[in-house]
Amino acid sequence: MAEKNLNWAVLGVGVIANEMARAFHKQGKTFYAVANRTHEKAVAFAEKYNVAKVYDSIDEIFTDENVDVIYITTPHNTHYPFMKRALENGKHLLVEKSITLNSRELDEMIALANKKNLILAEAMTIWHMPLYKNLWRSIKRGDFGKVQIITLNFGSFKEYDMRNRFFNLDLAGGALLDIGVYALSIVRSFMTEKPTEILSQWKPSPTGSDEFSTILLKNSSGQMATVALSMHSKQPKRAVISCEKGYIEIMEYPRAEKAIFVDAETGAVKEIFAGEQTDALFYELNDMEQAILSGDASEMKLNFSKDVMDIMTTLRKNWKLRYPNEVW
Repeated sequence: MAEKNLNWAVLGVGVIANEMARAFHKQGKTFYAVANRTHEKAVAFAEKYNVAKVYDSIDEIFTDENVDVIYITTPHNTHYPFMKRALENGKHLLVEKSITLNSRELDEMIALANKKNLILAEAMTIWHMPLYKNLWRSIKRGDFGKVQIITLNFGSFKEYDMRNRFFNLDLAGGALLDIGVYALSIVRSFMTEKPTEILSQWKPSPTGSDEFSTILLKNSSGQMATVALSMHSKQPKRAVISCEKGYIEIMEYPRAEKAIFVDAETGAVKEIFAGEQTDALFYELNDMEQAILSGDASEMKLNFSKDVMDIMTTLRKNWKLRYPNEVW
């Protein structure tokens, strides 16, 4: 971990905020402060994780001069206004996926972060798992040959409760921004360049959110990918990266610790292990702190997050799926 103690404040106290608090606890640390729309929940979170400061209103998190970095865990339709307030007040930002609703919002926030000389990053576990760092190095060396075709599945079965975030358009619900962002992040990380050819088909839920979709991608190097997403039908979280010398298979890919490589000629199977699934948020936290302290944010892969956001924005424009009050 970084030697200097950075003061982290967390905005939102849902499941992922609790996971990050436990990641801090494993290292003998805690959040400096917490804010939440419902004050009582923030108080309970602070008591549970020994957080010293609870803000009476969300606005205070942005203006507290003792805060170095804010972790935003609220629903993704709220990210943009919160990010803007935080960056304007000089705070580094780690923002849960999907980092914004669309490319316009993200481009504006990237420009503001650059102007303020601040680190802005998406809390995408894939960027930080040791397994992926090892695989990317191996591919760069040419160990598996060129990546040719990538196949991704991710499906959850969510009951038709149209009030929850999975289907509610007011909460920017739908498969693409909730789970598709993981699949597309895998695609982008194993491709040499951003896909520019995008085809898709989709099925709306009763609310009009994207319930199912299949996506075809291709870049100028001829690398291709297929992605199948579902919010009302279970699928395995399975990635297959087909290369010239064989294929890599990864299960539970958002926080993977194991991959297998199957040799194309011999059929030999090699298991590859790195990292621990349970430490996913610690890796994320550590990379973010190192980025802030060193000024080198390359490990945060904001350029990949931007490419993924561009793909998702293109898809939703093609589907004519705009969220209420959203500006493209």
